Amino acid sequence: MSTPKARAGRPPAELCPATHEQILTGALRMFACNGYEGASVAALNRELGVSHNLVHQRFGSKEKLWYATVDWAFGEVAAQLLPELDDTAGGPLEQTRRIIRRFVLVHAARPEILRLVTVEGIADSPRLDYLYDHHVAPLLAALTRPLGRLADEGVIAPVSARTLHFLIAHGGAAPFSLPALARRIGPGDPMAAEAVAEHADIVADLILAGLQSLARRDHIATAGG
Repeated sequence: MSTPKARAGRPPAELCPATHEQILTGALRMFACNGYEGASVAALNRELGVSHNLVHQRFGSKEKLWYATVDWAFGEVAAQLLPELDDTAGGPLEQTRRIIRRFVLVHAARPEILRLVTVEGIADSPRLDYLYDHHVAPLLAALTRPLGRLADEGVIAPVSARTLHFLIAHGGAAPFSLPALARRIGPGDPMAAEAVAEHADIVADLILAGLQSLARRDHIATAGG
């Protein structure tokens, strides 16, 4: 008797398992590109090449997948950024420069994170509440603490956390979340390693130089008054 041929199609999930990180990486890309309402777990399963119910088996629902994805993505960001707070070499100004530079580099490697924040930040929702309260606000407070000390010492001008956040995150890191537009503006590929490093250096230097210049202006105005 001849052996029956295997039916063509997607292999069973147990024969082609997706790792936890692969699922969350795909989910981050999906939520960032399509938004929560436009995201499809079925489409994610197809993209991963697994059975149609694998993601539901592991996470339970699209909503739970979203929260798991956000926790994982921001956990990665925090793991790379927060150690800079313990490195005080060179003084607070140099430390702040390293923090800003690292922030840009991290988001160059994971541009989907800022795309997701942009999508969720358009309108109030329970998801935005969670995103802000559990991740954005604590991280922002930690990363701007050295800036607060510099402002208290008069080294830089005091600037609101909101202004700094949007200048650095949605300004400085924007070429990586909008690469097609960045390529058209040029020059070269914004995602090339040398271009990313140069851009991160310039963003950090410009932000700090601007804050120091504002502080000097304020000192002159106060002395003149």
